Amino acid sequence: MSETDSTSQLRRGVIELCVLRLLNDKASYGYEVVTTLERLGPLATGENTLYPLLRRLKSDKYLETFEVESPSGPTRQYYRLTQRGQQRLKSLQAEWTGLAQAVERCLTHGAKS
Repeated sequence: MSETDSTSQLRRGVIELCVLRLLNDKASYGYEVVTTLERLGPLATGENTLYPLLRRLKSDKYLETFEVESPSGPTRQYYRLTQRGQQRLKSLQAEWTGLAQAVERCLTHGAKS
């Protein structure tokens, strides 16, 4: 697996967490989420990855949608977290924190931990 492939695998594993976190702060439309992730560097993901994820999260009842008129084009579909989505976010954040701490201990201390 090349460095790019391994980075891609890691990124895919955290995109759901990051999307839920972003939408917890404020409702947003898909392209806005894409551009926000782009600003975060390695989390950048294309629309071909994001929109299927948004559809799945909506299908799983973690997100709900509503439409907003756009001043420059067609109506935009906005996404926001449901109560179930907020619970999912809390769960993923706890899992991520535990995993990140374990990886940090491994990287810092190796087998001595």
